[in-house]
Amino acid sequence: MQQYSSLSDQNSQIDVTPKLLRTIEQLRAQLWLESSLNKLQSRLNDCLLSACNTVPQAGAAQAEILQTVVNEINSAVNSSNLVLADCAVGIALFQPQETVATVCYISRSPSPNSQPLFLEVLTAEKKLLLRLQEVIKLEDLQQLENQQPPSAWRLADDSGSVIGWLIIAATPLSSDRESLIQSQAQLRSQLMARSAKYCTTALVQLRHILSWEQRYQQLSNSNQELERTNQLKNQFLANTSHEIRTPLSSIIGFTHLLLAPGYEPTRERQQEYLNIIQSSGKHLLALINDILDLSKIEANQLEVQWEKVDVPVLCSNVLALVKEKAANKGLKLCLELEPDITTLVADPLRLKQMLLNLLFNALKFTSKGSVGLQVVSKGVSVHFTVWDTGSGISQEDQIQLFQPYFQIAKAVADGVEGTGLGLAVTQKLAQIHGGSVKVESEVDRGSRFTLVLPLKQEVGVGGDEEVGEDEGAREAKFSSYPLPFTPSSSVEILLVENDLPNADLMQIYLRKLGYQVTWVKNAAEMWETLTELEPVVILMDVYLADGNGLNLVQQLREHPQYRTIPVIIQTAMAMKGDRETCLAAGVDDYISKPIDLPLLASLVAKYSKAPNSVDEE
Repeated sequence: MQQYSSLSDQNSQIDVTPKLLRTIEQLRAQLWLESSLNKLQSRLNDCLLSACNTVPQAGAAQAEILQTVVNEINSAVNSSNLVLADCAVGIALFQPQETVATVCYISRSPSPNSQPLFLEVLTAEKKLLLRLQEVIKLEDLQQLENQQPPSAWRLADDSGSVIGWLIIAATPLSSDRESLIQSQAQLRSQLMARSAKYCTTALVQLRHILSWEQRYQQLSNSNQELERTNQLKNQFLANTSHEIRTPLSSIIGFTHLLLAPGYEPTRERQQEYLNIIQSSGKHLLALINDILDLSKIEANQLEVQWEKVDVPVLCSNVLALVKEKAANKGLKLCLELEPDITTLVADPLRLKQMLLNLLFNALKFTSKGSVGLQVVSKGVSVHFTVWDTGSGISQEDQIQLFQPYFQIAKAVADGVEGTGLGLAVTQKLAQIHGGSVKVESEVDRGSRFTLVLPLKQEVGVGGDEEVGEDEGAREAKFSSYPLPFTPSSSVEILLVENDLPNADLMQIYLRKLGYQVTWVKNAAEMWETLTELEPVVILMDVYLADGNGLNLVQQLREHPQYRTIPVIIQTAMAMKGDRETCLAAGVDDYISKPIDLPLLASLVAKYSKAPNSVDEE
């Protein structure tokens, strides 16, 4: 019994040893697997941390992650004692636009005798030799993925989008131990499958990091732009406040002086004060027009009127407008005009505006010497150069000179008037004309601003060729027109105006011209007056206390007895499209505020004269 028992114990020990060895091998394999994966995870975390700290390019960060995966798997399989040597690892990146993948990362060649850097992979049908940048078809990758054991593992994010494939090639074992071969193949598959999962997770996290970094950068840029915009806004408000308050001070002050009880200035003094008031009012209007012009240009809504411009006449007119200001400062005005330059295709109003902006700037910054305008032709362009002997502009200031609202610090300190809009508007108007503005200047040695414009305009340059007539151009034309006839005192005008000062102004002016004017201040009074009066023309304000003037016009057109009465809208609406909006409502003509009285007279005369009021020529 004792021997039997001893033999039994011996047999028991013999039976247990292989099981224990197998368990140890399994533990070693599992330890190797977890250790390799932990090392891979650690390397991937380093890559992601680096991406957080350095904000790399997306392609470079992805390449680092993929190459790390390839290198770590290759290191794991070639440093183990688990019969996994002679393996090569690669990654094929998916290119959906071509429905193929390209092998972009390979760790090493599968055997010492083969060419470096390629994978030799077997499918059920053929052998694939994959080198760097080698194209591999999707069906081959799918076959490698589906065969047993697999040789390719798909890298797909949570949404199912394929990023690429992790590929491995291993030299077949020469051993006949099928169970060992099978176990090592399974171990290798576990390594690759979990590595593919880690790789995919790292790539998805990288996307989030880069997306967050991009959003952060965009937010930072947006904040900087908002800060800059806020600074410009504050600067603009400060400049505009100064520009508005200065002429307003003159208007209010001299008006108060004229109205002061007991103060009776001479006629000459009255005329002087009124001239100051009118000049200040025009300065305010010019400021508003500059702001509107810049807004229209930036919104691509500025209308231009292409015409053949008489260059010598226009230049003479421009210099005549600045002659008084130059004389007041004791400056000499010069004009140099090449005799061959006669005409130019441009918008005459805008060309005059550009030259006046440059000339007024030159006069503003010149205290002694001369200011001049030189016009020469160069090839297919005309160069209008405004030069001066003034204070000049530093190179630093020249860089920002054409930015909206920018003003030279020294000029602001010296109390020089300006909003910083004139040069910005001039440059944009030049660009609309297909031209440009250049500056040459040195401190204390004067400046030269050159407006370069093409002699001829191509169709579509700077905007539509067929455009509506600019309101300013219409006013410039009408302002010089004489009345086409002497109005009869029987010509009845109905004035529908909400604002008392404007109503008084138009009544006084039109009555002085000989018209009978009836004023009503709202829609209800208009309808009541029309039952007793048959006006020849109706002057209609847009904004009334009890209605909209455009709606009233449409209602008038619905009544047969009022349908043919001409209606002229007077309004402060002066943006692009406002005139067309008014005409579409049924009005006959349009005039913007502040009212140009000669233009008002011409429009009223145009629509109120009877057929026999003018002698036949």
